Amino acid sequence: MKRSTRINLLLLLAVAALAVLPLVLGLGDHKEEPFAGADGEAETAITELDPGYEPWFSPLYEPPSGEIESALFALQAAIGAGVLAYYFGLRRGRRQGEARALARTEPEHGPAGEGAGDESASRPRS
Repeated sequence: MKRSTRINLLLLLAVAALAVLPLVLGLGDHKEEPFAGADGEAETAITELDPGYEPWFSPLYEPPSGEIESALFALQAAIGAGVLAYYFGLRRGRRQGEARALARTEPEHGPAGEGAGDESASRPRS
């Protein structure tokens, strides 16, 4: 097995473990909403510390239900993943294109540094 394949499998296993272990170990069972977002946790902590706290502003858009909020969050994550995948794919494609262009020009001119001090390398071919 190639080294990169082994690393990819280990990373996939680590991601799966991060997703499954909290469910298997029962983390968050003592809470009403065991896997609530950080916003809800922060709101709870703030109201415990300062019960009279007033928020500075209200959201521009409040989704009508939690399912729609989750769907919008998933859409945002998908768009972000698409942008990142496009960027990394573009970089890889450019790098491969440069390597191919360099490989095409090397047979014609030879590798860089070859023929240094050799007059036959600078003479025109007939």
